[in-house]
Amino acid sequence: MDPAKAKKHIDRIRRFRILVMGRANAGKTTILQRVCNTTDEPEIFNGKEEKVDAAVVEGSLARGRHNIEDELVFKSNPGFVFHDSCGFEAGSEEQFDIMKKFVRDRAMTTKLDERIHAIWFCIPLTDSHRMVTAAERKFFEECDTGYVPVILLATKADALGLEAYEKLEEQGLNVDDEAWTVELQKEILVTNMEKIKDWLGITRFPPHDYLPLTGMQQGGANCTPLLTCTANALKEEGLQQLLISTQQSNLELCMEFAIMK
Repeated sequence: MDPAKAKKHIDRIRRFRILVMGRANAGKTTILQRVCNTTDEPEIFNGKEEKVDAAVVEGSLARGRHNIEDELVFKSNPGFVFHDSCGFEAGSEEQFDIMKKFVRDRAMTTKLDERIHAIWFCIPLTDSHRMVTAAERKFFEECDTGYVPVILLATKADALGLEAYEKLEEQGLNVDDEAWTVELQKEILVTNMEKIKDWLGITRFPPHDYLPLTGMQQGGANCTPLLTCTANALKEEGLQQLLISTQQSNLELCMEFAIMK
C-alpha cells in the first residue's frame, strides 16, 4: 500500500486496541491499571459503545460466561481499549472457538477502528510445574494472528523471591543474605523464561517476543519496557505513533520512539 494511503488509513483509527489473554489471576488487570496509570476499575462497553453495568458482567463471570467483545476502557487513558479473553483457559472447546474467531475477525476486519493491534498473552511464573498449560499451548499451535503481534508477558516475576528463599533454606544456606536471594531469584527467572521459550518457540505461531514483568504491584510501576516492546513489534509506523500518542506524558518512551525512528 502507498505510504500516504497507509497513513490516511491509520489516521482513521481513534484508539489503540489490545487483546489481553491469560488465565485467571495472571495479573492482567493490574498490568492494564499500571499502563493507564490508575487504580480504578475499567468501564465496560459493548460493541455498540453502550456502557455495561459492572454488576451484570460480574454475574456473567460467576456463571462461567464472558463476552470477549466487551471493551474495557479506563477513564485515565481512553486512548486504549482492551478486550479480555478470560474463559478459554478452563478447557472449554466452545470458549476456545469463540476466542479464535474473535482473533481472526478482529485481526483482518476492514473496519479499522475495530481491528486489534496487539495481543498481550500473560503467563504467571509462580507455578513452575504448570507454567504453560495445554490450552495456552493450543493457542500458539492453532491461532494465526496474521500481522497482529503476540507479546508473551511473564507476570508475577517478583514472587520468585519466595521460591529463591525456599531453595536457600532447603540447601541450608543463609536465608538472611539478601544478595544471595536476589541472585538466585534472577537465576530462577532466566531458567523459567528459557523453559517458556523452549515450549512455545516450536509451536506453529510462536510469540513475537517474550518479556518478564516486575514491579507491577507497585504504584507508578515502569511500563516503558512493555510499551517499547509492543511498539517494536508493530509493522506500521502509524500504529507505533498511535501507541506512543497514548503515553505522551511518558518522556522515556517518547525518547525511545524518536531513537527508533
